Amino acid sequence: MTAETALRRTPLFDAHVRLGGQMVEFAGWHMPVQYQGRGLVAEHEATRTAVGLFDVSHMGEILIEGPGAAVEVNRLVSNDTSKLAEGDACYALLCHDDGGTVDDLYVYRLGAERFLVVVNASNADKDFAYMQKMARKPSLVHNRSDDFAQIAVQGPHATKLLQRVAPGEAIGLPRNKIRVHTFAGRDVLVATTGYTGEAGFELYCAPQSAEALWFALLDAGQDLGVSPVGLGARDTLRLEMGYPLYGHELDDQTSGYEARVGWAIKPKKEGGFVGGEALVRQQSDGLMRKLVGLELVDRGVARADYAVLHEGKLVGSVTSGTHSPTAKKPIALAWVPTGLAVNGTEVHVDVRGQPKRAVVVPFPFVTPGSLFPV
Repeated sequence: MTAETALRRTPLFDAHVRLGGQMVEFAGWHMPVQYQGRGLVAEHEATRTAVGLFDVSHMGEILIEGPGAAVEVNRLVSNDTSKLAEGDACYALLCHDDGGTVDDLYVYRLGAERFLVVVNASNADKDFAYMQKMARKPSLVHNRSDDFAQIAVQGPHATKLLQRVAPGEAIGLPRNKIRVHTFAGRDVLVATTGYTGEAGFELYCAPQSAEALWFALLDAGQDLGVSPVGLGARDTLRLEMGYPLYGHELDDQTSGYEARVGWAIKPKKEGGFVGGEALVRQQSDGLMRKLVGLELVDRGVARADYAVLHEGKLVGSVTSGTHSPTAKKPIALAWVPTGLAVNGTEVHVDVRGQPKRAVVVPFPFVTPGSLFPV
């Protein structure tokens, strides 16, 4: 078996091929990076101005359910999930004892003692094993990744499109809610979440329903400017928002405080959580580095791992970078010493041996075209 044939396929693999998806390896899966006849910029702009469809079926789904599940989940993740009502959701981190990040994830409370935890594709097996190891009741933790396909519907026309194909209670709700809709007689979990910054939904359905749902959304959205969207635009969209991507801005050695997602860390919640004590110490001792946004003043594009210089000295590195299709300028996320993490600070990025001027700026880099109701 070659590395190519060993890659996993989502339930939408054939659909991507039919649509001209340029398939690449990502986290052990065949995934479309972009679609022929469209391209990254067009797919990006369709999401910002109309509506984009994303296959995110490669993400992992871990179900934690049974007596004691609510206490178990709250002890495993950084955010305070005890405050979630049924049908609510939150972003959180799964942490090592030393405060490093095992993964970032989303927690959906489906019932009093039933939680769906959605994790990054590359970490699904690692996360499941870690949760079982750290759980006081490991029998409550189940890897249900093969039972779900996932389609993200994102953009200003996402609500109109979903109303046409699978209407239900989630439509009109603010961010971080989840409800049960139906499509073709089957239940679909519809969450008001996403990683583009735009208003929209993430649809969790049975794998056998995914292709019919995908094409129903495409067919119903032709007059709305719907577009399938690949990994390329998925990355530029999240980068314009300053959202971290595991393996770039977060990893086993990086804390959420460093990556500026401290708002998802609640160390004082009742019972604490795994890694919480270490994070309290880190915050008390002071951070050595912080994630910042950079805009390049000189021409050039900063890429991951490019060196960041200050007064000619190496001080950090780029984690992610691109030319923003919306802002029409090169942007990046980068590590710098805490003392330089001040808006307006000028640094240089080594772009293929050429120091390019850049300035520290706040993120998000752009204002989304559509926002969730508040």
